[in-house]
Amino acid sequence: QLQASGGGLVQTGGSLRLSCAASGRPFSSYSIGWFRQAPGEEREFVTSIRWSDGITDYADFVKGRFTISRDNAKNTVYLQMDSLKPEDTAIYCCAATTRTWRLQQEEAYDFWGQGTQVTVSS
Repeated sequence: QLQASGGGLVQTGGSLRLSCAASGRPFSSYSIGWFRQAPGEEREFVTSIRWSDGITDYADFVKGRFTISRDNAKNTVYLQMDSLKPEDTAIYCCAATTRTWRLQQEEAYDFWGQGTQVTVSS
């Protein structure tokens, strides 16, 4: 089971750190992805981290602003979001898979957590 948390309301240029906590399975053997969905929009890939080697991947629109990391001892993946913009407003959710390829695709993931709302005011 996955649970995302840490969302909230922040001003443009501010920061938030989201957490994705896992329970009930060996977390270290799962790649984790973050996706987001804005109102009226399709869900889109944000970032991922592979379980095997920690390799990360980012969507172009968050490169240099967002950082994904994991703490396997705490069964948690973090998404540090800096320099937030109003267009980052969305529901952010995390997902897990045993795969290490095509992690930008929703279909790669086996488990999804509940989302957390991020709102960036202008």
